[in-house]
Amino acid sequence: MIKNDLKSYKIKTKKSAELFKKSKKLHVNGVHHNIRFFEPYPFITKSSSGKFLIDVDSNKYVDYWMGHWSLILGHSPKNVRTNVRMQLDNGWIHGTVSKNSIDLSEKISKAVPVAEKIRYASTGTEATMYAVRLARTITKRKTIAKIDGGWHGYTTDLLKTINWPFHKSESSGLTDEKHIISLPYNNLEKSVKILKTKKNDLAAIIIEPVLGGGGCIPATREYLLGIQEFCHKNNILFILDEIVTGFRFRFGCLYNTMKLDPDLVTLGKIVGGGFPIGVICGKNELMKYASTSIFSKTDRAYIGGGTFSANPLTMMAGSTMLTTIKNKGNLLYKKLNSFGIETRKMLDKKFGGSVITTGIGSLFLTHFLSDSTYEINNAADAAKCNIKKLHDYHFHMIAKDGIFFLPGKLGAFSDVHTKSDIANLAKSTDEFLTKFKK
Repeated sequence: MIKNDLKSYKIKTKKSAELFKKSKKLHVNGVHHNIRFFEPYPFITKSSSGKFLIDVDSNKYVDYWMGHWSLILGHSPKNVRTNVRMQLDNGWIHGTVSKNSIDLSEKISKAVPVAEKIRYASTGTEATMYAVRLARTITKRKTIAKIDGGWHGYTTDLLKTINWPFHKSESSGLTDEKHIISLPYNNLEKSVKILKTKKNDLAAIIIEPVLGGGGCIPATREYLLGIQEFCHKNNILFILDEIVTGFRFRFGCLYNTMKLDPDLVTLGKIVGGGFPIGVICGKNELMKYASTSIFSKTDRAYIGGGTFSANPLTMMAGSTMLTTIKNKGNLLYKKLNSFGIETRKMLDKKFGGSVITTGIGSLFLTHFLSDSTYEINNAADAAKCNIKKLHDYHFHMIAKDGIFFLPGKLGAFSDVHTKSDIANLAKSTDEFLTKFKK
């Protein structure tokens, strides 16, 4: 990182530095999600509102991380806050069926055609884990195919080929790696060749239509249609992980715009209204395999569940979020998508061919090209870029201009961002370019 940026950051975050020392004594590496740590230490957030994070030193940051991209209306939107407070007066965990879950599911099922049946969990990790378990139950097969760089949470079933180099194990303690195969994103010919070697034991293929952690890279329609066709021909379940993309670009899922027909879809983030959620959606003929009323213990799949699953507070927040988004209509998505387009073009122009800014709609990530990269089609391409320079760029904005990207991760616009924020991004980028050339 640039020396002056580091100095500025340390001067303005002294209370955060002291508190993070305490956090390191109490918590593994001082954090509860590995990606939340960055050098020299992460600032400690005191509060958030609208587009801002405020740290314990009273520094204010325009936020593009936006709660792991889940806050499409910004921090603490009024309607969600009001209804959550109302729900608090009626209890925040009942341990029984609540009307709130029915209300949220009705909204999801109307917007997501494949969601004929729904089960809730508390995290995206659980949602993908359960989707895989359901697929194995239905097909009586074990192997799951995923994408190089595809991130589906910390589930043991899918914790493979996430970070470059992909041939190295992601973690100790994994037991299921032999039943996971990985595919090169956006390369249909190579992917099908790999799939054919395992098709007789292949239960499902799970894909993000836009790689999130893998570089903010959209899949081509041709690639997804080709994978879907292979699934349908070989009785393999086609699972779309729309935890990031669901309700991000339109009121519903991205798959509808590509004329795809997935068997199962996982949702999260936006549909929880800023509260913990994971959603497994699917066609009735498949989701019925989770029914304890229809199948015996040896033939059914236990999916969903957990003490806090479908708790009335999350259900209320999610239902209010979707109602608010729907009432805003296409104007919301038109605004956010236009912000993304303008920002990607602006950044590519500023860096003059030395970067490629990937993304779609309101999501974007700038890749600093190296001698070995000239296009970004998959996570391998993204991994070969200058990751250090990307971290330096994001850290510069944190230290100098009160703009927060989690270093190395994609940015997301929300409804509370304005055109002036794009101008400030441009100004900060100019300052970074001036410093980096010195």
